[in-house]
Amino acid sequence: MRKDSLIAGGFFALGLAVLGGYTLSQSATPAMAQATDGPGPNLVIEVTGEANGRVVIDMLPDLAPKHVAQITALAAEGAYDGVVFHRVIDGFMAQTGDVEFGKAGGDTARAGMGGSALPDIPAEFSSESFDRGIVGMARSQNPDSANSQFFIMFAPGPFLDGQYTVVGRVIEGMDVVDQIKRGTGGNGEVSNPDQMAKVTVE
Repeated sequence: MRKDSLIAGGFFALGLAVLGGYTLSQSATPAMAQATDGPGPNLVIEVTGEANGRVVIDMLPDLAPKHVAQITALAAEGAYDGVVFHRVIDGFMAQTGDVEFGKAGGDTARAGMGGSALPDIPAEFSSESFDRGIVGMARSQNPDSANSQFFIMFAPGPFLDGQYTVVGRVIEGMDVVDQIKRGTGGNGEVSNPDQMAKVTVE
């Protein structure tokens, strides 16, 4: 099954049907209060490309223990190093994490269709709202198909609430996230995309 996770199937069908043209036309970046660091592990991403800098995500194992365990395991083994932001939609979100097809320096034409060698994860939906800076897991139309891909919200997306698993929130470097190279067209595919040069767990 294609894992154009998040966007190709359920995400666009859900998001654009609800929002009309909102996601593609809103470019203003709302202010975001500085999130505080919680008890969970932190995912530290060194971003390179048009955006350069450090992004720290406070992972939320209390909301999504299986998803957080999988992401941190992949990060610890270096699987996310060099993975591109393959789909980025201005005013909406930046998607990355395809460790199978999304490595920079290789053929990323299929980025967004892959996952990892680990199994897919059953949905862990919660009441946490998809506000700016929230990190969610990408998936196909099957709610239990999340694997390695995730996305960071540029702006609130309440139409995603209860439909996608929230795994973390940006607590440092949202200014770096805002600079990630945008894609073009309805699906937000990015040519010469920015990448996660190094991803570690603290």
